[in-house]
Amino acid sequence: MTTTKIEAVFAENIGRVWEVVTSLSTSEWRSDLSSIEVSDDQKSFIEYTKQGYPTKFTITAFDSPQFYAFTMENDNIFGKWTGEFQKLAARKTKIIFTEYVTAKKKLHEALCKELSKETTANLCP
Repeated sequence: MTTTKIEAVFAENIGRVWEVVTSLSTSEWRSDLSSIEVSDDQKSFIEYTKQGYPTKFTITAFDSPQFYAFTMENDNIFGKWTGEFQKLAARKTKIIFTEYVTAKKKLHEALCKELSKETTANLCP
């Protein structure tokens, strides 16, 4: 599993930062996406990259405007993401985004094919 943590402070009120990050209808700020498909119940969504590759997300926490979390999965990875939002002042908001991602077995199988048998003796069947 790989963990990535990003912290930043924005000169904007917490409500506006929350709105931008959690909106599933406005994704123009995401240059890597072509579209987002949202479920009828608004509890899951699929993001499509510009190349058409889908990743499914399921929202697991939506505690406005302090905490947002979801799981994610596609053919190559699965994991979870959490977003903490802290009001530092009327127009100052801190975000802490943490992503936990695990590669699926396909990567393991690919490595076993490419690496020598001596290197992978204890790892590969």
